[in-house]
Amino acid sequence: MGKLLWMPSEERARNSNMYRFMLFVNERREQNFTNYDGLYEWSVNNIPAFWADVWDFVGIRSSRGYDHVIDDERKMPGAKWFSGARLNFAENLLRFHDDSVALIFQGEDHPVRKMTYAELYDEVARLAKSLRDFGVGPGDRVAGFMPNMPETVAAMLAATSLGAVWSSCSPDFGIKGVLDRFGQIKPKVLFVADGYFFKGKNLDSISRVAEIIKDLPSIEKVVVVPYTEREPDISSLRDAVHYHAFMASESGLRIHFEQLSFDHPLYIMFTSGTTGLPKCMVQSAGGILIHHLKELILHTNLTREDTIFYFTTCGWMMWNWLVSSLAVGAKLLLYDGNPFHPDPGVLWRIAQDEKITVFGTSAGYISALMNEGVKPEKEYDLSALKAVLSTGSPLSEEGFEFIYREVKADLQLSSISGGSDINGCFALGNPMGPVYSGELQCRGLAMKVEAFDENGKPVINQQGELVCTAPAPCMPIYFWDDPGNKKYKAAYFNVYPNVWRHGDYILINERGGVVIYGRSDATLNPGGVRIGTAEIYRQVENIEGIADSIAVGQNWKNDVRVILFVKMGPGRELTEGLKDQIRKTIRMNASPRHVPAKIIAVPDIPYTLNMKKVELSVKKVIEGQAVQNKDALKNPEVLDYYANLKELQEK
Repeated sequence: MGKLLWMPSEERARNSNMYRFMLFVNERREQNFTNYDGLYEWSVNNIPAFWADVWDFVGIRSSRGYDHVIDDERKMPGAKWFSGARLNFAENLLRFHDDSVALIFQGEDHPVRKMTYAELYDEVARLAKSLRDFGVGPGDRVAGFMPNMPETVAAMLAATSLGAVWSSCSPDFGIKGVLDRFGQIKPKVLFVADGYFFKGKNLDSISRVAEIIKDLPSIEKVVVVPYTEREPDISSLRDAVHYHAFMASESGLRIHFEQLSFDHPLYIMFTSGTTGLPKCMVQSAGGILIHHLKELILHTNLTREDTIFYFTTCGWMMWNWLVSSLAVGAKLLLYDGNPFHPDPGVLWRIAQDEKITVFGTSAGYISALMNEGVKPEKEYDLSALKAVLSTGSPLSEEGFEFIYREVKADLQLSSISGGSDINGCFALGNPMGPVYSGELQCRGLAMKVEAFDENGKPVINQQGELVCTAPAPCMPIYFWDDPGNKKYKAAYFNVYPNVWRHGDYILINERGGVVIYGRSDATLNPGGVRIGTAEIYRQVENIEGIADSIAVGQNWKNDVRVILFVKMGPGRELTEGLKDQIRKTIRMNASPRHVPAKIIAVPDIPYTLNMKKVELSVKKVIEGQAVQNKDALKNPEVLDYYANLKELQEK
C-alpha cells in the first residue's frame, strides 16, 4: 500500500477543470457525482454520452456537427466515431491569434526565443500557402527530421491544415532508422534542420539527410531550417530549399483549413519494437484532438494561464501531446538538448526563469537527479510549479518521495502511462484526488482499463495484463500498408478477442490507483510465477554506486532464472559485498522470487530511441537469438557485450 504524499486542498480541487466538468455532467445528465470514482464509473459505462459531453466542454471546433458519437461500442478495432462531423485539427490548435506567448524555445546553450500566437498563426499561414502551391493536399505525407523547435510545430500545423498526414523522427535517429520509418509511408515533403546540439557539440544533419533522401524517391522537396548555422550549405541535397525561401513572403494571410471527417488521418506514429520493421500506426485527427484535450484540460488541469513543458524529442509521442496544449492557449516551452548540460540543474533553472507550472519528464530523469544529488527546491524558485508529470517507465516509490522532498511539497505528481499506440494515456493524474507513492492516481476517463489474470478475468489488488475492454477514439484507425488489419489485430487483439491487450503488467487497487510493473512481454517467470522487472529496478537503482540496471529471464534447466545486469557508477566496482547487498535489498523489499540468480557488471544498458530499456533484446542475445531492427535502439553496439558471457553458462 503506497504512502499518502499529497492531497489537494478543497479549494484547489473545486477550482479544477475536472470538478467543473463533473458539475457539467451532473447538470446535463441529471447525476449527482461528488468524486472522481463515480464520474469514472459513469464514463466507462456511458461512453457515447461521455464523449459528447467532452466535445462540448472542451469546445471542439467543427464546420459540421456529428450525427452520432459511435456506431458500435462493442467493436474493436473498427468502431466509427463522430460520423458526419467535419473539422480540422490545426484549426482547433490555432484558435488563438493574439499577442500572448505561444512558444518559448530554449536550445542548448542558446538564448531564449519566443513566439506569440499571432506570430505562430502567420508563420503557419505562410508555410501552408507554400505547401498548397507545391501540390500538398489531403492524405499526402509530410515528414519532419527535426529538433524540438518552433519550426517543427509550424510545419506540422501547416501540413495538417491542408489535411496532410504528419510524421516525424528526431535528428538522433540513424539513417537506417529513418528509412525504416519514412520508407514505408513515402512522404512528399521533408522538413529538416541543418543540425542539432547535444552535450555542447554541434552535430551535423545535412550529410545524413543526403543519404536518407537517396533512398526516398517519394520526396519532392526538402525544406532546410537553419539552426546550427546561419546559412547552411544545402548543395548536397536534391530538391532542397532554405526554410525562409520556401515560406510565402506575403503577410496577413488567412489559413484555409480543410474541413475533413473526424477519422481523417492526422499522425503516423511508429512502434519502437526490435523485431521487423517498425509498425506504422495511423491516428485520426478528431480522435487525437478530443483525447488530448480530455487529458490536458481535465486530467492535467491545463488553462490559458499555464506554462507547460515536457522534456521530449519529436520522435516520442509526448511531443504530439505537448503541442496539443496550443488548443488550450497555454504557453508551451520547447527544449532541445541534453537535460544535464551544462549542469544537472539546467531544466530547473528554465522552470524558474520561465515560471513553468506543469513540468513533464521521465522516471529515468528523476532517478538521475537522485543519483546526482540535485535538490531543485533549495537551488531554484519553483513557486509557480503546480504539477510534475512523469512517464517512460514506472516511477519508483523513492522517486515519488524525492519529488515531494526535494522539488516541492505542494504539487500534483502525475505518473502517467500509455504509449505511442494511442498517443496518450491509459492511466494518469486526477487534480481532485490524492497522490500515493508508487501509484498512478487513476485510470483515464472513458478508458475501460482492467487487469486480466491468466484466465482473462479482471482482478483487483492482483497483478495482471493491462487491457482496455471498450474502444476509445484515440486508438489507431489502421496500420499503414496492412491489408485486412492483420498487423493491427496481431499487435493488440490476438490474445483476447475484441479486447485491447497493451503489453504492460499492472495492478489496480481498491481505491482505483494503478501500479505499473513494466512490460508484460518482458516480465520474468521464475518457478512459474510472473514478476515485473520494475520491482527489481526500484530496489537496485537506489543502491549507492549503481548507475543503471536491466533484468531478464534466462531459460535454465527447464525453468527461468533471473539475471541482473548492472552498470556501475564512475570509479565503482561490483564487489561480492555489493552483490550481497543487492540480493538482501531485493529479498527484503520485493520478494525472494525477485532475487537474481546472477548479478553481472556491464559497461552500459541498451535503450530504445525513446528511452525504454530493451529487456527483450538482451534476452534474445543471451539466448543466442538474432536481434532485428537494431536501428530502433539508441545504443545497439552495447548488445555485443551480452553475447556469449561465460557467467551465463555456469550454475
